[in-house]
Amino acid sequence: MSENQQEMTIWQHLNELRKRLIYALLGLVVGVVISVILSDYLLQILAYPIGGFEELQSIEIAENIGVFMRVVLLGGFIIGLPFILIQLYLFVIPALKKEERRWILFAVPLALLLFILGAAFSYFVMLPAAIPVLIQFVGPEVLPRWSDYVSFVTNLIFWSGLSFELPLVAFILAKLKIISAKQLAKGWRIAVMVIAVAAAIITPTGDPINMALLMLPLLILYGLSILLASIARKNS
Repeated sequence: MSENQQEMTIWQHLNELRKRLIYALLGLVVGVVISVILSDYLLQILAYPIGGFEELQSIEIAENIGVFMRVVLLGGFIIGLPFILIQLYLFVIPALKKEERRWILFAVPLALLLFILGAAFSYFVMLPAAIPVLIQFVGPEVLPRWSDYVSFVTNLIFWSGLSFELPLVAFILAKLKIISAKQLAKGWRIAVMVIAVAAAIITPTGDPINMALLMLPLLILYGLSILLASIARKNS
């Protein structure tokens, strides 16, 4: 906070928080509206990995409506996420020093980029590898249900995107001097075990090949986390 900047009272902080929450909510609403406009396109994108709508079935009378709401809300959140992050940045910026503002400006777009990379990885790499295994697995013929399929795909995309935030989390924790690059490097064995467990939970099939598909980028991201933690401590 600069010397000529007066400290905000608790009521000013609450008013500022209320304003930013309202703006963030408006951003989410705009994102949902855009998602509704693009809903046909979004639903086709989700159905593409399994072969399109003709490979799916809808059983319950309100199933299509339920899937539609799930997709437009998730799509609205992703579309509105940049604006929501900007509102978060504008709320905390008065309490930040000049150097801290720089790394926050670096962190906000990086968070969005990492989430998109994780979501793209699950869609273009994991789903094409996992769906044939699930459909052709030994037993009765699988007749994929629309709501189950969309739930499965959106959960995989969301958690994959979230797991790709690992380097950014490490950078922020290092900036706050909670962890260091040395600690991360020494704990690599524990990290491998945690990544393996996370891959087993996120991976839909649970087979070693699909687990390895997710573990490899997560291990690379862990290495990047060590590098970013080192940079964060050097610039502190």
